[in-house]
Amino acid sequence: MIRRTVLGSAFAFAATLLLSATAQAQLFRAYLASDGNDANACTLVAPCRLLPAALTAVADGGEIWMLDSANYNTATVTIGKSVSILAVPGAVGSLVALGGGPALSITAASLKIALRNVVIGPVIGAMPGTNGVELVSASNLSIENSVIANLPGHGAYVTGSGTLNMTDTVVRNNSGAAIRLQETARAIIATSKLLGNIQGGVAVACDVPATIGQASISDSLIVGYSNGIGNGVVASTSTDATARVSVSRSTITRMSSALRASSSGGTGQSISQVHVTGSSIVENINSYNQAGTGSAIYSLGNNLYSGNTTSAGSLTPMVPQ
Repeated sequence: MIRRTVLGSAFAFAATLLLSATAQAQLFRAYLASDGNDANACTLVAPCRLLPAALTAVADGGEIWMLDSANYNTATVTIGKSVSILAVPGAVGSLVALGGGPALSITAASLKIALRNVVIGPVIGAMPGTNGVELVSASNLSIENSVIANLPGHGAYVTGSGTLNMTDTVVRNNSGAAIRLQETARAIIATSKLLGNIQGGVAVACDVPATIGQASISDSLIVGYSNGIGNGVVASTSTDATARVSVSRSTITRMSSALRASSSGGTGQSISQVHVTGSSIVENINSYNQAGTGSAIYSLGNNLYSGNTTSAGSLTPMVPQ
């Protein structure tokens, strides 16, 4: 293949070093290709076919490169080491969610995992999966320049003490939320597009006592499902916990509620807060929806509210610091 030839020339020295290693040695960089074989060594000249084989071959902290366009898993892949997984420019490195599970599952703690230039979606005609990526441990996940689309569940689901960093990514047309955080999960979302997800954009739901969940969204676009179902951003608690969402320099449109803060239950320490600054809240059914003692939506004076049908609860002016 032309791509393989070009890469082989560019990385000939690295390939020579890899081939000189023993069969038992783990690789800094493992390779996948549509014509690879999992019996191979996962080197550039002898790539593997599926992601689990490459995860076995690569060293902790290493990289896995997808050399051309293909699906690279046949079931949920559990990632148990720090690794970067990426498709080379121009290739569509596809990971699929099927068989009643997510495409990728991260359950071990203290990992650093990065996805770059990958596409996560379903397989038409196969048993549906659930979420695109599930992070249920105290690990760090970065998603860059990727697409997560058309899944029965959430695009990314993070719980426990997991941290998600998402940039330049499109999450669209999923039946759940684009991103859902629970317990002490945290997320930073920047320069991304969350489009047409039925349950909305970013939801921070803290239902375990004494937990704090947080999300920060900047320079992003959140667009609702066609009939205005779902919320743009949500901070909600149902016990003595804290949920916070901040939105800056972003646009939220065509949602049931663009901004929602909801607190219920607990003994007076249930806190849900949404902070918004420099953003456009336009053409939603509810521009904001604030409900329950302990909930608040703070708005700086530089926001634009236009074309929204109504609102519920109250909006709290935020003073510049």
